[in-house]
Amino acid sequence: MSCSLFEFCRLQEFKTVRDFLFRNQKTEPVEEKRQTEDNELSWDTSDWESAWDSGDNKEEESSSDAKVEEDAGGQGEPWLQDCVVSLSPCSDLLVVAREHKAAFLSAKWRTDNSGREEMTLAVSWTGTLSTEEGECVSSTICIPLASQKRSSTGRPDWTCVVVGFTSGYVRFYTESGVLLLAQLLHEDPVLRLKCRTYEIPRHPGVSEQHEELSILYPAALVTIDGFSLFQSLRACRNQVARATAAGSDAIQPPPLAYKKWGLQEMDNIVDHSSVGIMTLCVFDQMKNASILGGFNASVKGSPPAMSQYVTVGSGPYTGFYYAVEGSSQPLLSHVAMAVASKLTSALFSAASGWLGWNKNKNEEEAPQKQKPKVEPATPLNIRFGLPDSRRHGESICLSPCNTLAGVTDDFGRVTLLDLARGIAIRMWKGYRDAQLGWLQVPEERSDRDLSPSASLPRRHALFLIIYAPRRGILEVWAMQQGPRVGAFTVGKHCRLLYAGYRLMGVNSVTSQGWQLHTQQACLLDPITGALRTVNIPFHLALSDKKSERAKDMHLVKKLTTLLRSRDTELDILENEARSILLDIKHPAVKKQALESLLSNKNTPVSCLTNITRALNDTLKQQDPEEVDAALLQLCSSQLKLLQLYTDIQQLHSAADVEPSAENDSLEGIEEELSRVAPTLQRYAQFTPRPSVSFAQDSLDSPLPAQAFLSQMECTEDEEVKVMRGSETEWNQLGNFLFWRCLCGKSPLHKVCYTLQQAGISPQQLLALLLSVWLHREKEVLQKPEESVRNLHRLLVALSNMKGAVDESWDPQSISPWWQQVRTTCVQSHNAAAALLAALVAHRAAKASITSRADRKLQTEWEAVSLELEQWVVCVHQLEDVLVLQTLLLVPPPPGAAGGATVQCSIKTLLEGGTGGIADSVSKWVFRQDISPERLKEILQMRENKETDDNVEQREEAERTEEEETQKDTDRTAELLLAVCQRFPHSLSPDLLFAHCCWEYVVQWNKDPEEGRYLCWAVEHLKLVSSPHIQQGVSTMMWSTFIVKRFSAAAFLMEKVGKAPKDRLCRRDVGMGDKAMTSFLGCCVQLLNILMEADSAVEEVSAPELSIEEAWCGAEGPASIAELALEQRGVHYPLVQHHCLLASLLHAAMTFNVKVKPFGLFDSKGKNAFFRDLATIQLMPSGDMDPGLISVRQEFLLRVLTGWVQAIDDPASSTSLPSIGPKADWWPSLCLELGSLLQVNPDILRRHLVCELYNQGLDLRAEEVMLEVEDKDVLGSQLLVLTGQRLSYTLLHSQDQTQAAMELLARLPPTLCTWLKAMDPRELRCPLVPLPQTSRLVGRLIEILPENHAQYSLALHLLEAVEVLITED
Repeated sequence: MSCSLFEFCRLQEFKTVRDFLFRNQKTEPVEEKRQTEDNELSWDTSDWESAWDSGDNKEEESSSDAKVEEDAGGQGEPWLQDCVVSLSPCSDLLVVAREHKAAFLSAKWRTDNSGREEMTLAVSWTGTLSTEEGECVSSTICIPLASQKRSSTGRPDWTCVVVGFTSGYVRFYTESGVLLLAQLLHEDPVLRLKCRTYEIPRHPGVSEQHEELSILYPAALVTIDGFSLFQSLRACRNQVARATAAGSDAIQPPPLAYKKWGLQEMDNIVDHSSVGIMTLCVFDQMKNASILGGFNASVKGSPPAMSQYVTVGSGPYTGFYYAVEGSSQPLLSHVAMAVASKLTSALFSAASGWLGWNKNKNEEEAPQKQKPKVEPATPLNIRFGLPDSRRHGESICLSPCNTLAGVTDDFGRVTLLDLARGIAIRMWKGYRDAQLGWLQVPEERSDRDLSPSASLPRRHALFLIIYAPRRGILEVWAMQQGPRVGAFTVGKHCRLLYAGYRLMGVNSVTSQGWQLHTQQACLLDPITGALRTVNIPFHLALSDKKSERAKDMHLVKKLTTLLRSRDTELDILENEARSILLDIKHPAVKKQALESLLSNKNTPVSCLTNITRALNDTLKQQDPEEVDAALLQLCSSQLKLLQLYTDIQQLHSAADVEPSAENDSLEGIEEELSRVAPTLQRYAQFTPRPSVSFAQDSLDSPLPAQAFLSQMECTEDEEVKVMRGSETEWNQLGNFLFWRCLCGKSPLHKVCYTLQQAGISPQQLLALLLSVWLHREKEVLQKPEESVRNLHRLLVALSNMKGAVDESWDPQSISPWWQQVRTTCVQSHNAAAALLAALVAHRAAKASITSRADRKLQTEWEAVSLELEQWVVCVHQLEDVLVLQTLLLVPPPPGAAGGATVQCSIKTLLEGGTGGIADSVSKWVFRQDISPERLKEILQMRENKETDDNVEQREEAERTEEEETQKDTDRTAELLLAVCQRFPHSLSPDLLFAHCCWEYVVQWNKDPEEGRYLCWAVEHLKLVSSPHIQQGVSTMMWSTFIVKRFSAAAFLMEKVGKAPKDRLCRRDVGMGDKAMTSFLGCCVQLLNILMEADSAVEEVSAPELSIEEAWCGAEGPASIAELALEQRGVHYPLVQHHCLLASLLHAAMTFNVKVKPFGLFDSKGKNAFFRDLATIQLMPSGDMDPGLISVRQEFLLRVLTGWVQAIDDPASSTSLPSIGPKADWWPSLCLELGSLLQVNPDILRRHLVCELYNQGLDLRAEEVMLEVEDKDVLGSQLLVLTGQRLSYTLLHSQDQTQAAMELLARLPPTLCTWLKAMDPRELRCPLVPLPQTSRLVGRLIEILPENHAQYSLALHLLEAVEVLITED
């Protein structure tokens, strides 16, 4: 709450910088140089300066001689005062220059010994800046340039170093010392460089100030337009980067726009400030016109805009200049730019660019001797000044708001100027060689958020910072006439660095949403290398009238610090906190402090109570009219709540426990508990184990008083209202109030009485009780009977409270009290605890209604039936939910898909609609990874059980053994059967299979790589017995999930003309090639199911879907079965058309056959694809084009060849699989497709027979041969195949026997020639046993007629084979 110095950065290698700058003058004492300069000012102050310094540095003199010698070397001397120093406003670049040399220090982050990240400034470049002989650095500033990227948030893109020289040159460098451009705008030495950047106007009346760079010469002032400078610097930097990389030619950047004023009527100028554009008010305009022009002077209609410049020096001491806008046209300079050569990487002089770039050496040297042309200055007369002939101004520092300026002079005074009025309004003395800076502090938002003026602009406080190096003190003064608000003892050799500007290149558009990270004033200590900034709280600028509030805020901070300290003893803490609270004057601050105290978790309850009571007593003793009513109300209410907290705590910690009285209304509860006990036990086994949680969130941890107070609120009518916060806080409060009562460890009637006396409504207490009961379900189930009795007693006690059950309640209507219990149970996901609470409340409600009827001496049968019927339905529903939740809690087997356990309640099931229950079970089936066949078996067990109820029972021992086996092996099936018994209609087999089908296809759509999910979805669909549901679900699956990927697969295969590779499949269809093959197979099955269901729909009536009576109130989405029954019928030929395409695609993918699938259809067939299956499309009809049939036939023949190559299994006994490329149904499918595609099936059969013989699968070939019709053609084909086999045996086999050679010699010449013409290489399995070939020749002779041209050849073959067999 007070001023502080904050170190935000530390300089590294500062001694290196000093050594570099003073390398040639190590032997020359720096102090002598300072004395010489002072002597030039005509007086000698060395004696008293040395006395002052020696007086303050006695401790340094007592150190060792070695330390003195080291300091004499320069580290302790004021060497920095002889340097030109400038710091970027972003604090990321520091420039230290002396004479012709300079060092640049850039920001770097490093980790200190404690592991904390800290910013440092390290040397990034050192070198010589001067290029002219004898010139020295006279002034420098660092200008950060804003980034033009949209993603920028206020950090600079780069920083430009601007350096002024005694030769008159102004040069611009990058952070790495690369010269960008140089300007000679005036031939006198540069005295001072200053910059002004864009500031967001705080008030609507403030005019926007333009950016500019101002350069002061002894008799001239040059102002460069900021926008022009920004563009030129960017262009030069980009060109330098390109030239360095590639040595490209220079591109002339845009010229600089500047104005040059010759400052008249002032003897000596040493510093200046460019205030910016100002506009006079009408009165001042008329006053100036009258003074300057006399009585008859004319006045312009609108006041002219003027740029104001303030200079300091002598004769007069301060001068005010005004340049009317438009009076002087801006001059355009050529930009002398330096670019690094790609050959030598040397920097060209800026002056060498005036005559162009492509010159020889002699031409380059010429312009260095000839200086550029310098434009003449526009004379600017002084408007007025502050004349003081003996006083010489040394520096001027402009405030951020451009209204004030601080001026230092050679008399050791600091003068505060009001620039608008042109007068001095304040003066400080005793500050010789002072350095000035400003700090503008915005008001904290929190201070004025509640005030009526919160919508006004934020207030800003202005402070002047004065550093007096002679005294080594830094002071902070409030403006304009405020007191000194801070003073710090710092070193005598520091430098106060105040930039007075921010980022260049910012405007009103680009600055939106920016957070400009700039330091306003920094103090650099060369001894330690520390950079420190001043932190000033806003309230220090408040006037004396509001200083009470500032004091109060200081006390609040003191209280906060006290509460944070953990080592303070309790009595000390209580006394100090009480005194601080009573010392605070302002009611709003006192209220804030009290709230801070009450929210502190480390303060005990007794301490809070005593402090609050003391404050309350103090307020009551004061005059009622002076006391803030809100504060008094807060004290009394919090005192009441603290007392309630203490009373409840004492009751829970008391040892006396009320004896539990037997209650007639609980009769029969044991029977209910024993009935649901098995389900409760199973439920308790599966309840999830507690996960990791924070200790403070645990219900077992005591509730702090602060948490209790935060949830309680006292109303105006002295009642206590519980504020519903987060679920955790609500449960903790309920746990604090009632859990020990539910455990039987606290006197519950006393607790209820205390709460009733406090004024808490019974409805809120009931909500808290049910909350803790449901939340601590696990503990309740450990001792259900005891917990149930305690809950019953608490429920009855709360019901008897005033305001619980309305006395005027009409028994014909529902009681709001008991309805609240039902609503809580209906919404709860803790099924077991909700069921127990419903059983207890049912008993209590019944007893309450009966007692009311007895009091009225009449029996309200209708009221009893109406209220209790609600309870009967609620209990029945909760029992159903408990059984269902037990099933859903069964953990999935290892390796299953898993997923989050579904938490169900009556409310979620009712909101889930008629299919909500089946949907929950289907999700469970997916998590359990139960196959469709296994699910069918479980459901058949249910049907068998229902059927066998009337069958004679087996022997007891046998049955017991069977039950144990069943229990051990299949507990999951038992739970599922139990749920199906509770929901006979909602979980009918057709509904369950339909929902499982839908769940699996939804999961497949999330991860198409899991082809098994889609296969199981189709399998579940097959198990649906109703063709109406089958047809509807198939249609919805096709249109929602399948057709888009199916069409993508078809178009992809059409594009590539073959089975696509994995990468293409993933790109276009969203799955790999193997998954796509499985997907196409499932498409075929799905369309077949759809066709079968469409054929059977007319034969069977649509099923009537019903729901259990207790669940008739379901409101929500319709079930999958209901949606399926609403679907339109399909057009059978169109479905068959798509099935044909799916079969072709599946075959092509399976056997990698080249095909363009759409090329197998005519134009009508192509147009009919991927249309809505319910629409009637124009389908292909009549005879097809022979060329098209030929293409189809070729495709089917390749598929058959692929299947034969895939099975490659000569052993006929081995059965083929039912899926995959080896499936035994591929030949029949091809024949079926052939009939649909108008391909002759006999050609396909003959091809299959030949392929099987070619593969050596003779037995399979003989089976197919029986169905071939054209035996003659087949005989001719097989004769060639037989000849190839025999040719291989006789002519090409490596182990030819002598008998074979002799046989070859005995063969008829025609047969021998024919065999030699055969090519056995066409056989895929040439090495076939001779008996098989003999059998083949026998088949040939059977099927060939005797008059066949090759019949004799077959006879010769038979003889040859028999001879071979005989000789083998």
